Amino acid sequence: MARIIRMEGTGPVKVEPQDKPVFVCACGLTKNFPFCDGSHKPCKDEAEGKTYRYNDDGTRDEVDA
Repeated sequence: MARIIRMEGTGPVKVEPQDKPVFVCACGLTKNFPFCDGSHKPCKDEAEGKTYRYNDDGTRDEVDA
């Protein structure tokens, strides 16, 4: 079942201390959940107060909240 998950993060959350940095996804777009894979880059220009749906092809649509 498809669903819209509301997340406001536009980048990863760094978890310390570790032997090396670990980044946890905060945007919900990663294909390697819960770890960040860099998929958050399209989130950087989201407008404040808007809700978006990200499609499998990488495009996004604005939706009513």
